[in-house]
Amino acid sequence: MTYAIVARQQGGSDVLEQIKIAKPSPAAGEVLVRHAAIGVNFIDTYFRTGLYPWPVDKDLVLGSEAAGVIEAVGDGVSGFAVGERVAYTIPNGAYVSHRVIDAKHLVKLPDTISDEVAAASMLKGLTAHYLLHRSYVAEAGKKVLFHAAAGGVGLIAGQWLAAKGVTAYGTAGGAEKCALASEHGYSKMIDYKSEDFVERVKEITDGQGVDAVYDSIGKDTYPGSLQCLKNFGSLVSFGQSSGPALDFKLSDLAVGSYSVTRPVLFHFTAEPGYLQSAADELFAMISSGEIKISINQKFNLSDVAKAHDQLETRKTTGSTVLLP
Repeated sequence: MTYAIVARQQGGSDVLEQIKIAKPSPAAGEVLVRHAAIGVNFIDTYFRTGLYPWPVDKDLVLGSEAAGVIEAVGDGVSGFAVGERVAYTIPNGAYVSHRVIDAKHLVKLPDTISDEVAAASMLKGLTAHYLLHRSYVAEAGKKVLFHAAAGGVGLIAGQWLAAKGVTAYGTAGGAEKCALASEHGYSKMIDYKSEDFVERVKEITDGQGVDAVYDSIGKDTYPGSLQCLKNFGSLVSFGQSSGPALDFKLSDLAVGSYSVTRPVLFHFTAEPGYLQSAADELFAMISSGEIKISINQKFNLSDVAKAHDQLETRKTTGSTVLLP
C-alpha cells in the first residue's frame, strides 16, 4: 500500500491521520524513492503546531529526512539509477511510503551506512556539521556549551567536538540523559533539573565562561546562555523547543561584545556543492566509528503521533526513526 501521514490542520498530535495515496510518478528531474526509514525531529512538531508557517492550507505532510531505494527515474536525471540507496533532508514531505523528489536533494549512501542510520542522521548530522564548521567554527582548545546534549543533534555534536579537540560541556534533564551524553564526547554534564547551568558553567570554567553556546532551546535558556559566554563569545541559536526568544534585544550583546547567529540548515544545503560534501564528511565520521548514531526509539510510520508525544514530553534520547 502507498500511503501518507497528513496533518489535517494545525494542532496537537491528534491531527495526524493516515491516508491512502496513488503511487507517484517522477517528472523531469525527479526520482521516485521507496522509503525504508524516516527521521523524526523537533522541527516536525514546529510545523504541526503552526509555530512555523505552513506551505499549504491543509493536509500537510510532515517529515524532513528519510532514506530509501530509487524505484523510478524521471527524464533528464543523471547520476542516479533505479535500485540505488539514497537519503535526503528537506522541509516536510517525508511521512510517506513513497515519494517523488528533485534529484538535486539526494545523496548516495555508502554500503557502510544503513537506511536507519541515514534517516536518523541526515538532518541532525548535517545540522551538527554546519553548527561546528560554519556557524561557530569550533577549533581545538576552545570551550563550548551545548544545550540538549542528549538529543539527536547533541549526541552527534558531542562526538564531533571531541574528535576536533574541543572541550564540550552539555546540559540535559535528568541523570540518565546526562550519563548518555557523557558517553558521547562531553567532558562535563549539567543536569538543568537540579542545577543552575549558568552557575555550573562559571564554576567549571573558573569564572571565565565559554567561547560559544549552541542553543536549540530558545526562550527558557537564551538569557542564561549569554551569561555563560566569555567576552567576544558567540551564541548560536538554532532552535526553540521551549518557544521563541521574544524578549531578545541587540543591547543584550553589549555586556561582553557578544555575537549571535540564527542559522538554518536549508540555507547551507542550498549552496552548490555543500550537501554532498558535508554528507560525505558526516558519513566518513560515522563509518570510522568516531561518530556513533544512537537510534533509541523506533515506531511504525502509522504510529507517528506517539513519536511526537514522546518527543514533545522529552521522553526521547538520541534519534527516533519511523518504519513504513
